[in-house]
Amino acid sequence: MLETLDNGKPIRESRDIDIPLVAAHFFYYAGWADKLQYAIPGAKSVPKPLGVVGQIIPWNFPLLMAAWKIAPALACGNTVVLKPAETTSLTCLLLAEIIQEAGLPEGVVNIVTGAGETGAAIVNHPDINKVAFTGSTEVGKIIARSVANTDKKLTLELGGKSAHIIYEDAAIDQAVEGVINGIFFNQGHVCCAGSRLLLEESVADTVVEKLKARMEKLRVGNPLDKNTDVGAINSAAEHVKIKKLIETGKTEGGEFFEPASVNLPTKGYFHKPCFFNRVSSAFTLSRVEVFGPVLAISTFRTTQEAISKANDTQYGLAAGIWSEKGSKIHKTAAALKAGVIWANTYNKFDPTSPFGGFNESGYGREGGRHGLFPYLDI
Repeated sequence: MLETLDNGKPIRESRDIDIPLVAAHFFYYAGWADKLQYAIPGAKSVPKPLGVVGQIIPWNFPLLMAAWKIAPALACGNTVVLKPAETTSLTCLLLAEIIQEAGLPEGVVNIVTGAGETGAAIVNHPDINKVAFTGSTEVGKIIARSVANTDKKLTLELGGKSAHIIYEDAAIDQAVEGVINGIFFNQGHVCCAGSRLLLEESVADTVVEKLKARMEKLRVGNPLDKNTDVGAINSAAEHVKIKKLIETGKTEGGEFFEPASVNLPTKGYFHKPCFFNRVSSAFTLSRVEVFGPVLAISTFRTTQEAISKANDTQYGLAAGIWSEKGSKIHKTAAALKAGVIWANTYNKFDPTSPFGGFNESGYGREGGRHGLFPYLDI
């Protein structure tokens, strides 16, 4: 309830995805706490913790991002100073109460609220041994410059412009459902959102028509209603940003579609799920992270063209491949420059699996055994 009230995401997502994953991450890393010597192949002794870890998380998955950060840090023996986003700090403060009730010693986990200045104070504090940041690429670059002349460890999980690739032999209805989940989950407020859709020409018209029909059935509205598919945009500033980028897409000539049957609430910040068809790689919508329920669609003829278009971005966080042929999936996945690649599904997360990107999507991994390494002195 609190996560949905704080963030605006549908309560069905908070209930069925976010909170179970939060519990799973703490459970998974609790299992590593007394097995750290096995985390590093060839280690002759238990690796040592780094010390004090500064962590800064975004507003799109407030509690889940806190779990991603805190759980491995504690498993490795560190202490934590975590700053939630200024617009979504409620669940982190509740987590602090739970941590107190659990009997963790004072000072092991510290939640500090505030805006950008607070985050900067954490990053630049001389007693911080490691910084972990999830957020925008712009802020990530500032943090990287801030710690460049220090011995602080740094991991960055930044923006994305991830591609869905649908081949003609894919299970089309399944692929359309995957696209819907990939871009409209959490109102598109997802760093690895599948915001670019690449369709093989022979099935492009079919996929687009099926996508339109499916979008007409989406329910946008009260996030506390368990039947809601697309909840509220997180803030007025994000709403304005999304609308400006849509206007840019219309100016550049993309074919715009939004479902006529979807009605928006009269109060609050809501936006219809929409897409632009026949978008070229030069369009702003192909280059810039919208971070909203906006999809950009283009076509390809060959596997090599699909790979080239998917890689034509400064980001490298995730991708989705849809095909019934394992050899085609393997060839495509091997050539994609993305940290996480899903095949015939999308947005599947597990605490045992590492997550992270390349290029301007950041560096370092969170989740799995790999997620321990940034918190150990190795």
